[in-house]
Amino acid sequence: MIPWRPESYIKALRFAGVAHAGQRYPGTEVCYLMHLSMVCMEILAALTVEPDLDGDLAVQCALLHDVIEDTPQTFEAVREAFGEAVARGVAALSKRPELSKAAAMADSLERIQAQPREVWMVKLADRACNLQAPPPYWSAAKRRAYRDEARRILDALGAASPTLAARLAARIEAYAAFITPDAEA
Repeated sequence: MIPWRPESYIKALRFAGVAHAGQRYPGTEVCYLMHLSMVCMEILAALTVEPDLDGDLAVQCALLHDVIEDTPQTFEAVREAFGEAVARGVAALSKRPELSKAAAMADSLERIQAQPREVWMVKLADRACNLQAPPPYWSAAKRRAYRDEARRILDALGAASPTLAARLAARIEAYAAFITPDAEA
């Protein structure tokens, strides 16, 4: 028996599809749903090997993790459609725009840590998926900072999922290929 319901996946994917309509993955022409699907794929893989998890919570938060931060959708709309636990998880995964970048990440990690481990897993999966080749216009300093932020996420949340912690650690290691030796200095 799978630890999540296909209906939960379909409902969240439809909601995200409408919310993110027309949005592209930054720096590409790829539909943003591709990113959400990749994050959810990481969650589904972890759910197959890690028992005793709320798969519906994890899957829905994975597919909806950017709707409050990146679309006009609100906490209230997510709560009405998916319930309090999913809305709280998605809100925790959303950075607060009024905070500086560093403060926003610290605040988000703190709010994620107050959630069930399934929400922690979504952040691990999200960053693992985001550690692709960076846009060519990113400076060496920005690339290093992004890698270092990924390490911070892994340190803060890795205990939630050995599977996703290993995936993120491998992605961090592979990301070194995008940081030139002279940029490390």
